[in-house]
Amino acid sequence: MPVLRVHTEDGEREILFTPGNSLRDILAAGCIQVRSGCGGVGSCGLCLVRIEAGAVNDRTEQELSRLRPEELRAGVRFACQVKPLEDIRVTILHPPPHSLWRPLSRDDLARFHPPLEARRATGKKTPFGVAVDLGTTHIRLTLWDMGNGVRLAGRSGLNPQASSGSDVMTRLTAACASPERAREIAMQAREAIGEALSDIANKEGCCPAKIGRIVIVGNSAMLTLLAERNYELLLKPAYWTSVIDCRPEETSSWCASWGLKPALEVELVQPLAGFVGSDLLACVLATRLIHGPAGALLIDFGTNSEIALWDGKTIRVTSAAGGPAFEGCGVSCGMPAEPGAVFRVEQHPHPPGFSCEVIGGGEALGICGSGLVDIIAILRKAGKLNSAGRVVRGAGNDSEVFMAGREELILKKRDIDAFQRAKAAIGAGTKCLMEMAGIGMEDLRRVCVCGAFGRFLNVPNAQAIGLLPGIAADKVELCGNSALAGCEFLLFSMESGNSLEEVRNKTQIVNLAQAPEFEELFVENLYLRPLRLGM
Repeated sequence: MPVLRVHTEDGEREILFTPGNSLRDILAAGCIQVRSGCGGVGSCGLCLVRIEAGAVNDRTEQELSRLRPEELRAGVRFACQVKPLEDIRVTILHPPPHSLWRPLSRDDLARFHPPLEARRATGKKTPFGVAVDLGTTHIRLTLWDMGNGVRLAGRSGLNPQASSGSDVMTRLTAACASPERAREIAMQAREAIGEALSDIANKEGCCPAKIGRIVIVGNSAMLTLLAERNYELLLKPAYWTSVIDCRPEETSSWCASWGLKPALEVELVQPLAGFVGSDLLACVLATRLIHGPAGALLIDFGTNSEIALWDGKTIRVTSAAGGPAFEGCGVSCGMPAEPGAVFRVEQHPHPPGFSCEVIGGGEALGICGSGLVDIIAILRKAGKLNSAGRVVRGAGNDSEVFMAGREELILKKRDIDAFQRAKAAIGAGTKCLMEMAGIGMEDLRRVCVCGAFGRFLNVPNAQAIGLLPGIAADKVELCGNSALAGCEFLLFSMESGNSLEEVRNKTQIVNLAQAPEFEELFVENLYLRPLRLGM
């Protein structure tokens, strides 16, 4: 693969890239920001770079009309208009200040194109809109030009509520300790959203005063904690199949703290029920699950994973406590699916060893969830791990499994245990829904894998260790961040209530805690082997 060498304040960085993408997107994939305020169409003139060496495409009409003659002579270009053809070296002119918020590239986002009638209807009264996916581990949001239907910017960052626990139950318990503690946890999420909006405003040249609508989706725990309402009900099993009202009393104070108009419309899309949140609703809308064939399975992988099964008439949905392993958290050498993360691992027999692919190229800093799946599948295939996840005697240290040639990235036995527990919860939940619906493995026509975890997933490896059903690979769709895409749909939809109501009316909530077979299925699915129905 060709190499981009870029001069930064910290020295020169190298990023591997695939020809065809714009320089702006290649830099974003490598977690290097440029200023931008037009969504990459070349109209703002902020993403200035100088081409030092290497072949690129010819200057575009946008560049010829906006750059001064002396800039053209000096090799200045717009990063969004440059498409490198080979190895290239560039300098970023006027780089933005450092930020804890990572820009979302086009590859980070599921494809969504608002229809013309929606743009006309919303753009007249709302120049800018924001879609927010409030996750347990990450917060992701996008800013849209509503009239033109252009995604102007996106950001991803860690949810600071993790300081109160990596899982939802721990955070809910912490909030129940006192009203002051609940307020502190709520403010952490609100302030984080405000910081992301401020980061976009400072670096993308966007005016916050033009934002007229914000739509937020998330799992039930995150929404109740954000709204400071009814979070205590989620700790009571009697409410695990009940509708939980998490509409905030007011949002004008939120908008004031974000530097936005107090009268701004902020919509928290309400959960389905219990721990099945509006992020799953958004995934169902984004994948058009109920408009496709029967036998369609959707899994939204995350710290709080959610599963939906469509049988042609009813959507059976449930949630499973996957834990943070899918997000690359809680693993010795783990990290989220961000630049520097090993996302794909392959084993080569001649010469023996591993080869790794890293998001954004460059040096490997850790392993994200999809890389973890590859390593475990490779170790199983090589006979170094047995189906119970134990290191085979003589195959390595009993407490650690080393990646050959990458001794700095060490996978420990407890990491494999954490993955097995997460996998078992997903497998048991999937089996429960399929058995309730009377759907066998041969009846599955479609499997939608949602969440950042699934973006880079090697499907055969995931099937080999029982993470996904063993159906034909062409029936498995890696849908990326569908929760955010569905939230974007709701941002534009003037009839969002009708779309949501259609899904709600066809939904049946399944509480796995009340499923008598769940515990047995969970133990069965701890094993690293293909998923199968029956015991």
